[in-house]
Amino acid sequence: MFCIVGANAAELDLIKAQYKRPTAITFPNDAPFSPQTATLGKMLFFDPRLSGKQNLSCASCHNPSFGFEVPVPGAIGAANTPLARKAPTLLNAAWIPTLFWDGRAPSLEMQALGPITAEAEMDGKFTEIVATLTRIPEYRAWFGKLFPRDGITQDNLLTAIATYERTVVAEWAPFDRWIEGDATAISPAAQRGFALFTGKTGCSGCHTGWNFTDNKFHDLGIPTTDIGRGTFEPDNPLAQYAFKTPGLRNLTYRAPFGHAGQFANLEEIVAFYETGGLDRPSKSPLMKPLKLSPEERADLIAFLRSLTAEQTRTALPNLPN
Repeated sequence: MFCIVGANAAELDLIKAQYKRPTAITFPNDAPFSPQTATLGKMLFFDPRLSGKQNLSCASCHNPSFGFEVPVPGAIGAANTPLARKAPTLLNAAWIPTLFWDGRAPSLEMQALGPITAEAEMDGKFTEIVATLTRIPEYRAWFGKLFPRDGITQDNLLTAIATYERTVVAEWAPFDRWIEGDATAISPAAQRGFALFTGKTGCSGCHTGWNFTDNKFHDLGIPTTDIGRGTFEPDNPLAQYAFKTPGLRNLTYRAPFGHAGQFANLEEIVAFYETGGLDRPSKSPLMKPLKLSPEERADLIAFLRSLTAEQTRTALPNLPN
C-alpha cells in the first residue's frame, strides 16, 4: 500500500511507477502470438456455432460493449436462466494467472473450455463443434494453414480463442496519461481519489499494479451462500467465501459489480466497502470499515472513473459460412 498525501515529487513518481502499463503482451511458449491465429480466435469467440443450440457465443457473456462482461448480474445461459455468477471481464486476461472468480482454470485455454461445454452456459460438445466447423471451407483452410499437423481439433480451437483473448487489452485511459507525466490528464478530484485509494481506504492492498489486482482471493464479507475459492481449498479458512480480486479497468462499462452482480453501480460498491462487510472467520483482515466524507467518496469515484479508456472499439469479425 502507498500513500501520496504529503509525498514529494520523487516519492509520488515512485508510487505512480507501480501503476505503469506494460509495453508488451506475454504469450506462452507453446502458443506464440501470430495475427492470423488471433484473427481465427476472434472469429471463434463471436461464433454461436460453438454452442449446443448455435445461439450463444463467448461474446454473449463477454460483450466488448460492456467491458467484456454483460450488464446483468448473471448472463442468460443455455438453460434460458440467469447464471449464478457474473461473467468476469476478459480485459487484460493475459496477465491473470488463474481464471474465473474462484480461480479454477489455470490458463485461458482451460477457461475457454469451461463455458463452451458447461450445460448451463453454452452447452457445446466438441465432437459436434469440430464436425460443424469442418463443413465450413474457410475454417478448414484457416485451421489447415495455422495447424497443419491436425487441423480442426478441440485443442487447436481453444489455442486460437485464447490467443485472441490475450490481445483483449484495455486501451489507454486518462489515468495512464497522468502516470506518464501529463499533470492535467485527470481532474484534481481524481488525483485526490488516487491519494485515498493508495492511502486511507487501503484499496491498493488488493487492487495493485497497472491492472489493479493482486490476482488473489479474498472474502470481503459480502452476504452470500457461495463459498467461492473455498470449494478448491476446503482446509484454508481464508478461502471460504473468497473470490478473485477483479481488475478495475473500464469500470464505467462494467456494472453491476461483485461476483454475483450484487452492486448496481460504483456508488453502491463503495458504500459497501465503507461498512467493512460481514464479520466472519474467513473475512480478509484487509477489509475494514471506512469513514469517508461525501467529498472523499466523490473523489474516490472520480479516480475510479479515470481508469476507463476514452475510446474503446472492437470491430466485429465476418464469420465464414
